[in-house]
Amino acid sequence: MTGDALSSAIDIFLKDLRSGRGRSGHTTVNYAVDLSQFAEYLSGLGVETPGGVQTTHVRSFLRDVVGFGYARSSAARKLSAIKSWFRFLQERGEISRNPAGGVRGPRLPSRLPRAISREEMNLLLEKGPWGDDAPRDLAVLELMYGSGLRIAETASLKWEQVDLAERWVRVFGKGEKERLVPMGRYSVRALEAWRGVSAQGSGFVFPGAGEGPITVRTLHRVVRRAAARAGLSGVTPHVLRHSFATHMLEGGANLRVLQELLGHESLVTTQKYLRITTEQLRRSYTLAHPRAGNGDENDEGNDDPLRSQE
Repeated sequence: MTGDALSSAIDIFLKDLRSGRGRSGHTTVNYAVDLSQFAEYLSGLGVETPGGVQTTHVRSFLRDVVGFGYARSSAARKLSAIKSWFRFLQERGEISRNPAGGVRGPRLPSRLPRAISREEMNLLLEKGPWGDDAPRDLAVLELMYGSGLRIAETASLKWEQVDLAERWVRVFGKGEKERLVPMGRYSVRALEAWRGVSAQGSGFVFPGAGEGPITVRTLHRVVRRAAARAGLSGVTPHVLRHSFATHMLEGGANLRVLQELLGHESLVTTQKYLRITTEQLRRSYTLAHPRAGNGDENDEGNDDPLRSQE
């Protein structure tokens, strides 16, 4: 390929994406922008054909992208586009190797699990369940938040695993590992109400179509609909589990106990919730304490030494 080879190779790739690779329109547009930017960068270096691209060119492009101020997530997306493009050209026999194949993307910052406040959780439980499905939906919400169950654990739960009198639920988690998790009185009350009106022929606490359990997809819809009715956004089944863990730690729960309740293999996985509660304590302090730089009339802005911590 000669002449405007880079642009031609990109156009062929994008056309293939639109027609046969099942990529969304949004992804295709992003890839078009990213690859055009990469082609312009290569032209600036005197590289005019895909075959002339070296691994060092890809790495230097990513360094420049991050150095210019792009988020690391954006740089990682650009690398994904470049890798896909070269893989496509390699499959067509246009190039003999993928120069981006061994390039690792920038390390992305770890995201803290999201948890909603206790007040928001009360609002979700009080305002969310509605209509004919209200007893089921309330039981789902109370159980997932009250015991910190994973969505798959909730979907597959059977009545034989639930002891309402003793307030225990026997859960089979990842790898079919069994653990006992206590239930609160609100969960018990909601489950008793739901059992009184539900069809129990299949044995599942939350039955689905036929003899099977409710689907994970349906549970997602239950939570999202309840959150929308309560005026809350971004609430998912996973957020309920994170909120359970966060509120337990805020109430003084032992980290080892929480590890057992959540069914985590490693304490390191559980420890990420400590970062949430520390952040919430810092934010509450900053907003409440008169010497923490809370924006009152005596606050001199950046002169406050604690403001830099926000």
